[in-house]
Amino acid sequence: MDNLLAMNLERAHALHAYQGTRHYLLQYRGFAGTGKAQMVVDLKYQSPETKEFTIRSSTGSKLIIGSVFKKLLQAEQEALGAEAQKRTALNRDNYDFTLVGYDRPPSGSLYVLSVKPRTTDRFLYRGRIWVDAKDFAVTRLDAEPAKNPSFWTKNSKIEVAYTKVSDFWLPERNHSVTAIRFGGRAELTIQYENYQITSADPVCNPPTLKSNL
Repeated sequence: MDNLLAMNLERAHALHAYQGTRHYLLQYRGFAGTGKAQMVVDLKYQSPETKEFTIRSSTGSKLIIGSVFKKLLQAEQEALGAEAQKRTALNRDNYDFTLVGYDRPPSGSLYVLSVKPRTTDRFLYRGRIWVDAKDFAVTRLDAEPAKNPSFWTKNSKIEVAYTKVSDFWLPERNHSVTAIRFGGRAELTIQYENYQITSADPVCNPPTLKSNL
């Protein structure tokens, strides 16, 4: 955990700006019928608290586009504030961590950690993370929110995969399945692509970092 927290800070300080494209897809089936929507969004990030979203296209249910996709962008903006970042950072103030195993896929060794939130903040989660044993970065997350984001949802399962872009690990795919309180199911997929790091400092591993794998 010392290695993971140190490298998270190192990468956060080194990454000044990047841009990319996202593809949002949501499909709903339930008591209110069925619905589907897609949206393509261009993103420009500037450290420390600026994300500029440009909606390139949107098709399908206007209700989903307005009540889900645009709300997700709004929540992401809110999470950029200094106080929000402090409340939701992956650290010992916000989470309890337990090492539960190791994984050795062809891409390299991984630590598997159980994470349990210390509070019920809606931006926190409980579940498992996979940590690259060389870079000490989260490469995968399987979790559920610490708090239901809406009265209308009973539970959500979230899977996030990360990809390495230059020296940084950024989201590659986010997939979530949510059960609706009065019956129904919503499935959301976000694909991230076309990353470009536009401003960054070199990332240096602190000399104390080491892996036991």
